Amino acid sequence: MSFGKMRTLIDIIQTQSIKDKDGFATDQESVIASIRAYKEDRHGNEAWKNRASFSTATSLFRFRKPHGFKVTTFLKIICRGERYNILSVEDLKERGMYLEVLAEKIVSSKG
Repeated sequence: MSFGKMRTLIDIIQTQSIKDKDGFATDQESVIASIRAYKEDRHGNEAWKNRASFSTATSLFRFRKPHGFKVTTFLKIICRGERYNILSVEDLKERGMYLEVLAEKIVSSKG
């Protein structure tokens, strides 16, 4: 993966549930990292056919493995104003340099 293909800026966010003084829980999001990534949307080529077990995945992200935290399925990605749930995280070629993330676009139920 060359740096030239990683043109898309993404934010990796974490959602935390915080209780106020009255005991009500609210969700607060914090940006853990803002990084460049390669983004590929789902389409009908051979590679996406092989990912049949993740039929709900709508996008694939590849980026350098960030230092200081581990990317898990509990985190979310924001890309160009759209939100994505992380479905799987895989270390490419098991070298610890790049991650491949399959993600599902979050579609709002509001009109």
